[in-house]
Amino acid sequence: MSRCLLDAALGGVKIAPPPPAITLTDNALAHLKKLRAESGGEELLLRIGVRSGGCSGMSYHMDFEQPSNVRQDDSVMEYDNGFKLVCDPKSLLYLFGMQLDWSSALIGGGFQFQNPNADSTCGCGKSFGV
Repeated sequence: MSRCLLDAALGGVKIAPPPPAITLTDNALAHLKKLRAESGGEELLLRIGVRSGGCSGMSYHMDFEQPSNVRQDDSVMEYDNGFKLVCDPKSLLYLFGMQLDWSSALIGGGFQFQNPNADSTCGCGKSFGV
């Protein structure tokens, strides 16, 4: 069905896009934007993924990268003000539905991962098991 026919069938009803597979709290987004600016600029994307390791079996990994490094099978999620997060398909299986938060608390501060797919997490919260 063409876009015009679909628009006509909906009668002007606006359909909201689905929420991203990984959500960012306002605190996380603000801190990530600050880190991105310090890392080299607005065009950088945040790559988030999982790796084997850590005390619970798998650990979270995050790094900024250039848009030219995005692979065809990656999922790209866009947030407020054009901030983009990219995740490879294998990692997304473990991270789907996760919320990333940021806390500036002296004890227990930093990025916090609320992952509904994790059966267990380590004390520091940076690794998990499934």
